[in-house]
Amino acid sequence: MQLSKTDRGPRFPDLAGRTVIVTGATRGIGKGIAEFLARQSMRLVLAARNREAGEQVAAGLRETGAECIWVTADLRTEKGVRAVIEAGLEEFGRIHVLVNNAARLRSRPFLDLDETEYRESFENNVRMVYGLSRLVARHMAETGGPGRTIVNISSVGGLRAHYGLAGYDAAKGAIDALTRNMAVDLGGFGIRVNAIAPGQTPPEEAARELPGIPLGRSGTPADVAAAVAFLASDAAAYITGQVLYVDGGLTAQLTPRGCFI
Repeated sequence: MQLSKTDRGPRFPDLAGRTVIVTGATRGIGKGIAEFLARQSMRLVLAARNREAGEQVAAGLRETGAECIWVTADLRTEKGVRAVIEAGLEEFGRIHVLVNNAARLRSRPFLDLDETEYRESFENNVRMVYGLSRLVARHMAETGGPGRTIVNISSVGGLRAHYGLAGYDAAKGAIDALTRNMAVDLGGFGIRVNAIAPGQTPPEEAARELPGIPLGRSGTPADVAAAVAFLASDAAAYITGQVLYVDGGLTAQLTPRGCFI
């Protein structure tokens, strides 16, 4: 299912000129978010560990006229986090929006979740959100002004369990809770914090037919990206501390159609 030309155009003109950090932007949802926000004329700071893939994405966006820089960084470390923020401030002067998309999907069933796998699938997934958000939020609190927003990319796994992904799902549940806490603590500074929980979203632009989902198809990176843009925009000025499920109705149902328990 290809998106129409209308779907590919700008929708949120108030985002134009604002600076956004997007992590994990080399492929899939992260790349889709970067492309969608570029079409809103935002200034982009893209970050992840894969230099070659990241520079390719950034170069492609610049060819379309977007203001975009790439930062190679390990967001599990404070050194990596600071590198991203410093590069963004040096290039654009301030940061308005943070999209915490970077994550590690791989995990193991609970009985196989040893110390190493726990750190990789649970602790580091949460750390990548906490570490960057903490420093960006301080910058946002000091600079003031409209449009200061943090959007965390969670998962339906934070609400419903996947078989064999205990560490990953636990991390996404923790990120949902962290989102609410951040929203409460940062609201007094005028900073909004929300999360988006995608369902099945293949990295390709085209959706796939999935009869088990009420809307009958998987999501696309653009579906998630449009929700990110909405939550970052002034249209969502009174929305904070929420988890928005972009899942085609997956988590709304008790069982798929034709299966009764």
